[in-house]
Amino acid sequence: MQTCRHELLDRTLIWNQRHLLHALREFEEFYNSHRPHQAIANARPLHPLPTPIDDPDKLSHLDIRRHDRLRGILHEYRRAA
Repeated sequence: MQTCRHELLDRTLIWNQRHLLHALREFEEFYNSHRPHQAIANARPLHPLPTPIDDPDKLSHLDIRRHDRLRGILHEYRRAA
């Protein structure tokens, strides 16, 4: 609840109940699907992490796209295909 308040509700002017429900649904989807979470007792994640990119030439050619949600309050970052 505190995360929702600090990351969403403290930054948003809510106009009505419909707007509040929409914002809460968007935040819930973002929080549960895209946002990284720390595992219990710092356990490794269930899915393997991608191999790190150490070559500076490859780093300069990464195409990362930002997708704004809730008019820019939440940001998702993904590699472009």
